[in-house]
Amino acid sequence: MTTPIYKLLVMLAVTLTLLGCAKPQEVQKISGSAQGTTYHISFWSPEPVETVTIQQAVEAEFTRLDAQLSNYRKDSVIEQLNATVSSEPFAVSEEIIGLIEQARTVSVASGGCYDLTIKPLFDLWGFNGDKLTPPNTETLQAALKQVGFNQIKVLDATHIQKLNPTLRIDLSSIAQGYSVARMVGILEQHGIENYLVEIGGELQTRGQKPDTSPWRVALEKPLSNERTMQKVVTINRTEPLAVMTSGTYRHYFDVNGKRYSHILNAKTGVPVEHNTVSVTVLHDNPTQADAWSTALLCLGKDKGLEVANQAGIAALFIEQQGEAFNEFRSVPFEALKQITLE
Repeated sequence: MTTPIYKLLVMLAVTLTLLGCAKPQEVQKISGSAQGTTYHISFWSPEPVETVTIQQAVEAEFTRLDAQLSNYRKDSVIEQLNATVSSEPFAVSEEIIGLIEQARTVSVASGGCYDLTIKPLFDLWGFNGDKLTPPNTETLQAALKQVGFNQIKVLDATHIQKLNPTLRIDLSSIAQGYSVARMVGILEQHGIENYLVEIGGELQTRGQKPDTSPWRVALEKPLSNERTMQKVVTINRTEPLAVMTSGTYRHYFDVNGKRYSHILNAKTGVPVEHNTVSVTVLHDNPTQADAWSTALLCLGKDKGLEVANQAGIAALFIEQQGEAFNEFRSVPFEALKQITLE
């Protein structure tokens, strides 16, 4: 007669065998084009998830965001605001108000180098076209009068006032980080806690891979003529982490032997001329990380490190000296735990 303990051992052996033969969880992936770039979303969940449902929700959210934030759609809310030459109250969404206020905080910390109202300067220099158009001093000074957060007044949760009727806002330095946050929200609404969401190189991770290995993110070497890897960030933490990089090496004009970066100092109205070619920010908030990476790149390594240390921002600066690319880390970056850079 079979003893109860024998039956128990057999059942245990069968259970362990089945577990050992179980198919390992696979990472699901969706990708596409949006916001003038590409996106890639990798995720997995112990519970069944319909990938098609996730992709449909992601694409619908991109469409909604473009209708609100895109500076390349004349019918978007932000471009309707820009086209309105008036100081009358203008109705916008709560999320636009939120982005403006988050950017304002970063702008103040940067001493005004970073500013969402920089659009008149960006257009003046021709960075939206295929030819650089350096302005003369008089034209530049006139454009500078249209720039400044002090010319934006938030009236309430859904209304804004342009104290200067000709003021125009460019959300591109913060909207992509916000878009990452929105896509993350979709995943988490579906109970997904392990993911890597990337839009145009800006990304956020949470959790780990199915085999418990960490997410690893490559940082691009700041070269304009090739795409090679500078460093790899290994994220040995399961809490959300955004990795946002801004650089001067992709969008620029070379004129008469001089390179003009698309990063404009909103205080002076001219492209930055320092040797800092990229800044990567690690932060738990992708929207803020996006704004901070642009602001710190505007400031450059010397002033940027000072500001990052004061604000508690984990930032990696890369400065080009001839053929060499030298790295400089803020104090908060050095203090990061469960993050390795190699």
